[in-house]
Amino acid sequence: MNEQWKQLYDQCCSCTACELHKTRTNCVFGVGNENAELLFVGEAPGENEDKTGTPFVGRAGKLLDQYLFAVDIPRESVYIANILKCRPPKNRDPLPSEEDACMDFLRRQVKLIKPKVIVCLGRISAMRLIRPDYKITKEHGEWVQKGDFLITAVYHPALLLRDPRRKEEMLEDMKKIKAKLDELNS
Repeated sequence: MNEQWKQLYDQCCSCTACELHKTRTNCVFGVGNENAELLFVGEAPGENEDKTGTPFVGRAGKLLDQYLFAVDIPRESVYIANILKCRPPKNRDPLPSEEDACMDFLRRQVKLIKPKVIVCLGRISAMRLIRPDYKITKEHGEWVQKGDFLITAVYHPALLLRDPRRKEEMLEDMKKIKAKLDELNS
């Protein structure tokens, strides 16, 4: 971790901008390749993530790993973060004020990583990073250009655990992501 990353990490983990810092076990900053071409952004840490300080390590994270493997994207080649860096109580949806408090950390991570592609994991991330009225069931897998980044959204892996009927759609979206990365690198 270079000095810029360490400074950002330290600032994030000492943040008290919202009430969630009072109940966190660990700051869940992000994990992966700091020079990744592909950045995944979820909504907020869950219980397992709060315990370990690492995003997507629970059942949903294991499912994400399976999708990455299926389309030949090594997890160690990507960076994975969340909008929120602290777990909301009982894994409730993040409040807009909590998202606002954390967004600068995510923006700064994006500036340091400089990914080519950003993938929103789930509707909350898509509503924050793509547009407020984003409809995940209708628009997942569609590409949007925002500044220097190509952005798309896929179903959150936790949703797929509750609704396995959508797993095939997720696989198709992941294949599109792999194809887009290959296209950008050709």
